Amino acid sequence: MSVKTKPRFKQEAQEALADPQLQRALGNIREGFVKKRAQAAENIQNFEALRARARAVKDHTLDHLAVYLERFEAQVLAQGGQVHWCERAEDACETIAQICAGAGAKTITKGKSMVSEEIDLNAHLEAQGFTLVETDLGEYIIQLREETPSHIVAPALHLTKESVAQDFRRHHSALPAERSLDQGEALVAEARKMLREHFLSADVGITGANMLVAETGQTLIVTNEGNGDLTQVLPRTHIVLASIEKVVPSPEDALAILRVLGRSATGQSMSAYTTWSAGPRQSEDADGPEHFHVVLLDGGRSDLLASPARAMLRCIRCGACMNHCPVYSAIGGHAYGSTYMGPMGAVLSPGLFGIDAHYDLPQASSFCGRCAEVCPVQIPLPDLMRHFREAAFEKRLDPKLARWALALWAFLAKQPWLYRLSSRIAAACLRVPLLRRLPLARSWTRHRSLPLPEGGTFMAQAARSNRFPS
Repeated sequence: MSVKTKPRFKQEAQEALADPQLQRALGNIREGFVKKRAQAAENIQNFEALRARARAVKDHTLDHLAVYLERFEAQVLAQGGQVHWCERAEDACETIAQICAGAGAKTITKGKSMVSEEIDLNAHLEAQGFTLVETDLGEYIIQLREETPSHIVAPALHLTKESVAQDFRRHHSALPAERSLDQGEALVAEARKMLREHFLSADVGITGANMLVAETGQTLIVTNEGNGDLTQVLPRTHIVLASIEKVVPSPEDALAILRVLGRSATGQSMSAYTTWSAGPRQSEDADGPEHFHVVLLDGGRSDLLASPARAMLRCIRCGACMNHCPVYSAIGGHAYGSTYMGPMGAVLSPGLFGIDAHYDLPQASSFCGRCAEVCPVQIPLPDLMRHFREAAFEKRLDPKLARWALALWAFLAKQPWLYRLSSRIAAACLRVPLLRRLPLARSWTRHRSLPLPEGGTFMAQAARSNRFPS
C-alpha cells in the first residue's frame, strides 16, 4: 500500500478483529516476542544502563547529524563507493533504477528494508522491467501474496503456516504436488531451494541498513537468515538504501545499540548474522561486489528533526513497542494503512507523511505506556502521540462526534457536582448487563467487556471513608 493512500483505520480495524485467522496468528506475539524480550532483559544486569547509553548515542548523533553524514560520505568515497543524496521517495526510486540499468541488471535480489517499503521501491523497479526477488523469508512470502509487511521485524506475522503452505503450493507449482508442507522446517527448506537460483543469478543486490558508521564508512545489517550476506556479496553491484537518521558516530556506538536491538526485537542477545560492509571488493578480498552504492533518503526526516517529535528519529526499528501494544496485538499491522504500524507508526507516519492522511493513528492507543517502557532508546511514544492528537484537533481532522463528546466531557469536568452525578449514574448503569454495551461505543464494547464497578465511584468511596466531602 502506498504511503499516500488515505487509511481507513477504523474500518480496517473492525475487519481485523473479525478475522479468525489473523486473531490466531496474532496470538503468537506473546510467546514469540513479549516473553523472550522480558527474559533477555532479565538475563543482563545492566539493561537499563544499556538503554540509556543507546539513547545518548542517538541523541548525540541527531544533534550533529549533518557532521556525521558528511563524515560517513567521505569514508565511503575513500573506499571506492558512491553516495547518492535523495530528498524524496521518488528521487531514491529513480536513483536506484538508474544504478540497476547502468549495471545491466535483469534480476535483483533484495534484503528486508522498511525504507524500501516506505518508498514503494519494488513497484517502481518492476515497472522498469526488472525482476526483483525478496530474499527474507517473511518478505518472500508476502511478495508471493502481493501484500505489504504487517510487522517491521516479522513481515508475515499475520499468517499461519497453513496459509503459507497453500501459497507455496500455488506458486511453486513445478514441485511435486504430494510433498509435505505441514512443518515449518519444510516451508523454510522449500523457500531456500527456490531462492538459491536467484542468489546465484542476481546482477544487483539491494539491502537496507540498521546503522551507518560515520568513522569507518561501514554499513551494518542484522538478520537471522543470512540472506542479507548473500544479497550483498554475490551480485556485481551492491546498493544500500538507508534513511539519514541511521548514521552513528563510531563502531563502539554501533555496538551499544546492537546490545539493546536484538534483546528488544527477538529476545536474542545478538542476531544470528551481524554483517559489517565497507565499499566494493578490494584486490585482497576473496569476494564482494565490484560496485558499491549508498542511497541516503531524507523523506521528511529533516522536517521531523526540527519538530517537537524529533525524538522519534531515535527509533532503531526493533518492533518492541508494537509487540507490547494492546491495540496492535488485537488488529495487526495492515489496519494502520501505512508502512509503519503500532505505536511507532502512530508517530512516524504523521511525522513523515503528514497528519492529514494519518490523523487516526495517534488515536489508536490506550496510553497504557507499555510502548515507552520497553523502547530500547526510551522514546516517549505516548507524549508524541498526544502531540499529533493536538495537531489533528487544531486542524479539525477528527470526527465531529469525537469533538462533541470531548466538549461534553470538558463541560462536565468543570462542574464537579454534575460530574459526580454523571459518574454515579454511569457506574449504576454498568451494573446492568443489558446496559453495559454502550450505545456510542459499540465498536469498542463488541470485542471486550467493561469491568464491573466495585463499590461505586472513587469519590463515593472516599466520601464514605470521610477522606473527602461528598
